[in-house]
Amino acid sequence: MFTPATADQRFVLDHIVGIGELAESERFAAASSDVVDAVLDGVGQLAEGEWAPLNRAGDTVGAKWTPEGVVMPDGFVKAYHDYVEGGWGTIGVAEEFGGQGLPFAIQTAVLDTLGGANMSFALAPTLTVGAIEALAHHGSPEQQALYLPHLATGEWTGTMNLTEPQAGSDVGALRSSAKPLGDGKWSIKGTKIFISFGDHDMAPNIVHLVLARTPDAPAGTKGISLFLVPKYRLNADGTPGDFNDVRVVSIEHKMGLHGSPTCVLSFGDNDDCIGELIGGEFGGIRAMFTMMNNARLNVGLQGVQIAERATQTAVGYARERIQSARAGSTSRESVAIIEHPDVRRMLLRMKAQTQAARALVYLAAAQVDRAALGEAGAQDRLEILTPLAKAHGTDIGCEVTSLGIQVHGGMGYIEETGAAQLFREARITPIYEGTNGIQAADLVGRKLGLANGAVFAQLIADMRAEAEDQGLITLIDTCEEIGRGLMTLDADDKLAASYPFLTMLSTAVCGWLMERQGRIAATSDGDPAFLAMKTAAARFYVAQIVPEAMGLKAAATAKADVLYSIPAETFAA
Repeated sequence: MFTPATADQRFVLDHIVGIGELAESERFAAASSDVVDAVLDGVGQLAEGEWAPLNRAGDTVGAKWTPEGVVMPDGFVKAYHDYVEGGWGTIGVAEEFGGQGLPFAIQTAVLDTLGGANMSFALAPTLTVGAIEALAHHGSPEQQALYLPHLATGEWTGTMNLTEPQAGSDVGALRSSAKPLGDGKWSIKGTKIFISFGDHDMAPNIVHLVLARTPDAPAGTKGISLFLVPKYRLNADGTPGDFNDVRVVSIEHKMGLHGSPTCVLSFGDNDDCIGELIGGEFGGIRAMFTMMNNARLNVGLQGVQIAERATQTAVGYARERIQSARAGSTSRESVAIIEHPDVRRMLLRMKAQTQAARALVYLAAAQVDRAALGEAGAQDRLEILTPLAKAHGTDIGCEVTSLGIQVHGGMGYIEETGAAQLFREARITPIYEGTNGIQAADLVGRKLGLANGAVFAQLIADMRAEAEDQGLITLIDTCEEIGRGLMTLDADDKLAASYPFLTMLSTAVCGWLMERQGRIAATSDGDPAFLAMKTAAARFYVAQIVPEAMGLKAAATAKADVLYSIPAETFAA
């Protein structure tokens, strides 16, 4: 069972994103309160009625490779077509490209609901959103006119193709090639791995964005260009035509996300794969990072999605599972395990962490919209929040899904309950779109020093100005102290402290946002049950999770010699 988290989404949109303020602008004037409610309710009906029931089949049946291409499980094609027909892919796309022009934060809520219903399925529109971003910012007018209207509706899907067998996170080591054909077209050749929804039978065309090297390109990332490579070339009228020599070699046998085909793609086996340059030669990394940064927010959102589903599953089980009397009770009558203190502790932690991660990711999404409106400081704040949203959001997804298994007890380890599926699916999220270690390195190596540290200082100042709990204030002060110190260290010492510091800062930001929500919920009118849960989750987060982050101070101030005091071969001892 899945119930869209509409009430919490609306609360966060109102009090963290400031959706009403965004709607006062000319650009987002369509995002009226009625429209926001209609979007949340409508996508909730699609998610609950069609996408959620397919979640189990996605795991047990999964996508299948055939010589003719990947075939999705029964029901996926219809459910995807209903998504397209409903216009759900167009929510955050600019009107000039065939979209509705609503805020990115609303699009984030839509993907939140769809992914909570069926995370593996939601990877298809998630990747398409990134392809739209890359083309909207770097594509030529002709490319935009031909491809964006189809991508905006979701009629065609998009992918990003970076990774190769010999080049994982080291993108600069890729070997795929592009040779000019003399007519503005390029011959593409190479192999890409780990391509989510690299092939499927839900759409008549798939638009691959492929990183490759042109002849005599310089080594490393400086020599990489980005190419648009459709599965089927376009006819003169813009419809899919001839096959473009993009072959699905295989799909991966994975720990989870079986409903999302992770493909090995071979380009140009018959020397007949044609691509178009996007954004100029050697501009590949810049163009791809437009897509990548968007994807990192959406992967952080996947942590929220899977945590929401795990929390709902655990709460449902705990309310129905009847066991022995509660400890300390004089009654011998058996009760539902939700009455047991440790089960309540786990469920409340799951609720608090999920809501905190949602607030963090939505806050980052709001900066995309505010930057689009030209708001001073919004782009810089987005830069510093992105590694937090991606890394901490996915860490929370893993923690909450693990707790979900624990709530189920032994039955959580049995596949039939579905709790194990959620844990398996969550585990990839800290890895792809830049590992969480890379996010931490990005935070301390680049983002802390933005504007000579002024961006970090402003975030600290905003949190301190609003925080009331002394424990939260102490954490904020400690983050400031450690962050300023990290800016003065050499690269190795920064990296040694980077991950625990990222967790501390993320927890401080989440604590700030949760405290605000709890304060508002305690004095608001509305659904009493929701407001009581929001208040309790906020209290729990500030009282129990915020203090835990202080325990990371020693690790966040450790020097690199702790990590390099022994030679590498000693680890095998």
